[in-house]
Amino acid sequence: MLESAPPSPGPAGRRARALLSPWFRLGLLVALLAGAAAAVLAFRPERLLADGWPPHTSGGAAVVLFAGAYGLCTAAFVPRPILNLAAGALFGGPVGTAAAVVGTVLGSGLSFGLGRLLGQDALRPLLRGRWLTAADRQLSRHGFRSMMAIRLFPGVPFAAANYCAAVSRMGWAPFLLATGLGSLPNTAAYVVAGSHASSPTSPAFLGATAFIAVTGLAAVVVAWRRKGRALSASRT
Repeated sequence: MLESAPPSPGPAGRRARALLSPWFRLGLLVALLAGAAAAVLAFRPERLLADGWPPHTSGGAAVVLFAGAYGLCTAAFVPRPILNLAAGALFGGPVGTAAAVVGTVLGSGLSFGLGRLLGQDALRPLLRGRWLTAADRQLSRHGFRSMMAIRLFPGVPFAAANYCAAVSRMGWAPFLLATGLGSLPNTAAYVVAGSHASSPTSPAFLGATAFIAVTGLAAVVVAWRRKGRALSASRT
């Protein structure tokens, strides 16, 4: 006997399938990121943090609320150096560093989750070409080591690294652990600089700014050498 063809989905089924399609989810991700960037430009939440937000709170509650707000701001593309300086000005070196690192991990996890849920299925089929496939292979197979290297060098855009990692097959644990450990040195330097901003000639402020300058210069040198190698390889 001939098998009957499965019934075609009705309008509700077609709408549900369209809403669950990879390209619809990618469009939703783009809309969310565009909305977050517009909100940052309009409201400038980093000013609230730098001026002493959250108001009427102190102690541990203020640190927890700051870390949560830091994470949301990081996912919304607020520059982390500004947030780190605010953490140092508000809470001092040790507590400010802890709040900033926790906020960094929270914001990175939020970005990673959004990218994994809404963008991975649509973008992975587009990973063609030698450089893209090599980067995806490196992140997927050596996630912790690769993310540690990315976080240690401040020249790599932080938000871009989050979403690139989400498109790869890197696991949650190596991503979050490498983010926390790798971002700690540079984050601490900015926090210490912020906590001693009122005394710019102090050894702590000078040491922190020197560390920031050296790591930034190292990132420029590494990027320049890699660009030179890429140009040489393309000519051969």
